[in-house]
Amino acid sequence: MVWASWTTPGIFAGRGGARTNEAGIVTGDLTVHTTWDGNEADVTVQYTGTSDWFTLAGSPVPCQSEQQSRNLHQAVVTAVRAGGGATVEQGIAGQTI
Repeated sequence: MVWASWTTPGIFAGRGGARTNEAGIVTGDLTVHTTWDGNEADVTVQYTGTSDWFTLAGSPVPCQSEQQSRNLHQAVVTAVRAGGGATVEQGIAGQTI
C-alpha cells in the first residue's frame, strides 16, 4: 500500500478563514493535514493544539502521485493563509495535480 501525509501547524488563516464540511468557516491558528492514499488526497484542518479535525471543503480530490499531493498540500496552506473561505479548490487553482 502506498501512502504519504503532511502536517503544517501554526497557520494563521487570513480574513474569512477556511471553509470546512463539518464546522463551516474556521479562523485563527490552524493546522493543515493532507493524507494521500495513492489515488486521492484528503485535506483536513484543526485549531492548532486541539483534537478535532474538519474536512476542508472540496476534499478529497484525485491525486496521481506523491509529489502532486505534496504540491496540493502546500497550495492549500497558501490558500488558508490567504483566507476568503479557503477550500481545496482554491488550493488547486492553477496547480497541476
